[in-house]
Amino acid sequence: MNLLSEHGCFGGVQGFHAHDSVVVGLPMRFSLFLPPQARAGRVPLLVYLAGLTCTEETFPMKAGAQRLASELGLALLAPDTSPRGAKLPGEADSWDFGVGAGFWLDATQEPWSRHWRMASWLLDELLPHVTRGFDLDGDRVGIFGHSMGGHGALTLALRHPGRFRSVSAFAPIAAPMRCPWGVKAFSGYLGEDRGQWRAHDASELMRAQTEAPFPDGILIDQGLADKFLAEQLHPEAFEAACEAVGQPLTLRRHAGYDHGYYFIASFVDDHLRHHARALER
Repeated sequence: MNLLSEHGCFGGVQGFHAHDSVVVGLPMRFSLFLPPQARAGRVPLLVYLAGLTCTEETFPMKAGAQRLASELGLALLAPDTSPRGAKLPGEADSWDFGVGAGFWLDATQEPWSRHWRMASWLLDELLPHVTRGFDLDGDRVGIFGHSMGGHGALTLALRHPGRFRSVSAFAPIAAPMRCPWGVKAFSGYLGEDRGQWRAHDASELMRAQTEAPFPDGILIDQGLADKFLAEQLHPEAFEAACEAVGQPLTLRRHAGYDHGYYFIASFVDDHLRHHARALER
């Protein structure tokens, strides 16, 4: 791992790093905030997955999470959202995206399957490297995210029982099989067999549970002024799935808030406290 820059922040250290990923086959970047408590012992880790058009810099620069993370003793990891430099058509797509964005899964279809292995990169390579390399508590890890990253947080937490103690999301793509973003991405990465898509749809994954996977609750915040809410996000589908299996869910709908980081900054403290309660045990 290569240190790109390092900055004192609320008594801790905000770092930006890169490494040559064996899993992805390309250089990958991430940011890591270490609270002051990390100098005295192992602290829990909270992973944040950002959305489309974001990088590893977006969350630490815009969300304002370090102040409370420093008080709570939480390390904050924010990986980059997609492979960079593969030079494939659509790799740097915009908000009309589908393929090109990482989507926090492992692609099975060419030409994406060689490098677009974001789930394996995070779970099998980055998390072990970071917890060992920075002496963090790998048994106390939570995950949250925004939009595409909210989709990733929910699906990875549900697909890998026991890997994450807590989960939350801001405006997640909660039912990607039902929205244009998800259909385009899944068609490109996973092919046309919709049976394969269900394993990466948070609402479908939740509905398939036999008992509540997170009995202490899941927290989701959604802005009602979000222009993507009706067509792309479908939080009501995830809400119904949680109700069907008895999963405690706090889904808060906020008038006047859109899809951006002013919304995230307004409620990020609640998410940090949600995770801290689960990770302190």
